[in-house]
Amino acid sequence: MDYDGSEPSPFPIAVKLLVAGGFGVGKTTFVGAVSEIEPLSTEAVITQASAGTDSLEGVAAKSTTTVALDFGRITIDPRTVLYLFGTPGQERFWFMWNELSQGALGAVVLVDTRRLDECFDAVDFFERRGIGFLVAINEFDGAVRYNVEEVRAALKLGPGVPIMVCDARDRRAGIAVLAALVEHLLTATVPSSL
Repeated sequence: MDYDGSEPSPFPIAVKLLVAGGFGVGKTTFVGAVSEIEPLSTEAVITQASAGTDSLEGVAAKSTTTVALDFGRITIDPRTVLYLFGTPGQERFWFMWNELSQGALGAVVLVDTRRLDECFDAVDFFERRGIGFLVAINEFDGAVRYNVEEVRAALKLGPGVPIMVCDARDRRAGIAVLAALVEHLLTATVPSSL
């Protein structure tokens, strides 16, 4: 039987969101924490071969890295499902961002305040493509805490870009970030006269 559109779709609306940011900011952890399914992760052990290519400055204890993408899913309600795609953080894998961003409604840009320079490229990527995004400050244990406006100024973000503080390991914090992103995307696309 064909679906004619006269009644609500029997299938949920699929919303594609990206989780992006620099190397080692917590993208894989974030996707894994919020996903209701076992997340697909393409983590590989960091080898000596990448020593001259990938800087481990600030993340010296990191032993694995995403080499393609992370994938997770979270059902908001019976009609809405979020599909999360975590991007690889190393510069040599950035070519994949163009493919991953196809059809994405928006993005979470994860930030590590110990290495703010790692997120400038992600912010630029989404700004250039007109993809709405939210910045989530992943507060690592022992890192200096900065308030939202200090981070906004450091990243030169306008007032229209939401910034939140989160712990990428915490499911509820991650869900709050995703809910804020979806709300931001909806309010940015709905005319104010409605």
